[in-house]
Amino acid sequence: MYQSPSWLHELWVARETLWQGFLTTVQASALAIVLGTLIGVVTGLVLTYGTFWMRAPFRFYVDVIRGTPVFVLVLACFYMAPVLGWQLGAFGAGVLGLTLFCGSHVAEIVRGALQALPSGQMEAGKAIGLTFYQSLGYVLLPQALRQILPTWVNSSTEIVKASTLLSVIGVAELLLSSQQVIARTFMTLEFYLFAGFLFFIINYAIELLGRQIEKRVALP
Repeated sequence: MYQSPSWLHELWVARETLWQGFLTTVQASALAIVLGTLIGVVTGLVLTYGTFWMRAPFRFYVDVIRGTPVFVLVLACFYMAPVLGWQLGAFGAGVLGLTLFCGSHVAEIVRGALQALPSGQMEAGKAIGLTFYQSLGYVLLPQALRQILPTWVNSSTEIVKASTLLSVIGVAELLLSSQQVIARTFMTLEFYLFAGFLFFIINYAIELLGRQIEKRVALP
C-alpha cells in the first residue's frame, strides 16, 4: 500500500530552499530596517528643527509614502528603477521600497518623540555652552530614545511581515520559497505553519533586541 512521505521527510528535502528563503527574508528586512531607520532619524530631525523650506520636501516624502501601500511601493520601485537608469534587480528594488516605507514611519516616530520633550531643554543645553548638535546628542536624543524604541520595534516587525510582498516581483523570500515547496508536496497547512513559525522567530529576535536596548537606556 502506498504511503505518502511524512512532513519531516519533505522538510528535510526542502531544507536548502527554505533556508535560502529564510536568509533572503532576514537580509531584506535587516537592510530595510537599518537604512530606513537612518533615513527616518535624519528626516525626523529636519521635520522638528528645520526651516519651512527644509521641511517641505521631507514632509512631502513622509506624507506620500505613508499614504501609499507597501505593495504599490515595491512594484513602483521595481518598474521605475530601470526607467531612471538604476540597475537594482528585484531584490534591490524590493529593499528600496521597504526602506522608503520604513523611513517614513520612523521619521514620524522621531518627530513625535522629540516634540514631546519639554521645549526648554534645548535652551538649557545652550545655557551651559552646548552647541545644537551637542544638545541633540547628549540631551534630547537619549531622552527621546526611550519613547522611540517601543514604536520602532513595532515598525520593524511590520517591515518583516511586509517583506512577503517581495514575492510578487520574483524575490524568493521565505513565503515564495514555502509556496514553491507546497506546489511540489501539496502540504499546504504544514509548510505555511512552519513559515509562520520562522517569521515569529525573526520578529521575536527584534523584540528581544528592543528590550535589551530599553534596559540600557532606562533611567536608574
